[in-house]
Amino acid sequence: MITVDFITELFCRVDDRIGYLPKHRQARLFPSEVVTLSLLYALTGKGNRAFWRWLSRDYVPLFPHLPCRPRLFRLFNSHRTLIDVFMAAPSLLGVIDSYGIELIHPRREGRSKRQIGKKGKSNCRWIVGGKLCFVLDHLGRVVDWKCDTANVHDGSAFQHLVDKLRHRMVIFADTGFAKSDWQPPNLRLCQRGEWNVRMIVETILSMLTYICRFKHMAHKSWLYFETRVGFTLALFNILIQWHGFLPDETGFVPLSIAEFSL
Repeated sequence: MITVDFITELFCRVDDRIGYLPKHRQARLFPSEVVTLSLLYALTGKGNRAFWRWLSRDYVPLFPHLPCRPRLFRLFNSHRTLIDVFMAAPSLLGVIDSYGIELIHPRREGRSKRQIGKKGKSNCRWIVGGKLCFVLDHLGRVVDWKCDTANVHDGSAFQHLVDKLRHRMVIFADTGFAKSDWQPPNLRLCQRGEWNVRMIVETILSMLTYICRFKHMAHKSWLYFETRVGFTLALFNILIQWHGFLPDETGFVPLSIAEFSL
């Protein structure tokens, strides 16, 4: 599939979900166009200037009413409420985990007053940035998510994600979510090697890291950072079921978004 065909079909899939939303009489883009552009931004993994050069150089005919670069990224923020439309519905079983996202090198911590990230540990090493917590269903789709700084404790900062699904999902987690005064009935803490769902989590994080360049970002505003993270997760839910969930001869459903890399 060439890039033009992919962008066209991506827009059609987005429009099927939110095409009912009207365009403001002073707006130049429909909501479906704004969301499609934000998903492309998440997929490329580029900075905002590099993404703008790529878009304005090669794909202006697909979006003839493209606004200027600052206006476009402000539109991404104003349409961030539509991210929830692309989240999966809760299933019986799920898993919750966290993922550190680096914003600056640890040696540069505290040099700028505009620093938005905090120092914390991710994959047994120090980072300065944010932490994403996400809930996956049994097929690996994202059900809910939340961002915070990298220095927070999983059980304290993200317990509301489990509490929201108290009567809808049984959620498995690692011991990092253990908290002495918080023991919801739908949370199951697993020791290392106790449950093999870890492979699904690592597969999904690997795809986001290498295809969407999700591990490193350079945002200077927390709002723009959260918007980028949210649309990346929405994009993942769309791409992971692009061709449907097709099991192999053993019944295993492989997950991959490598073919969509830009």
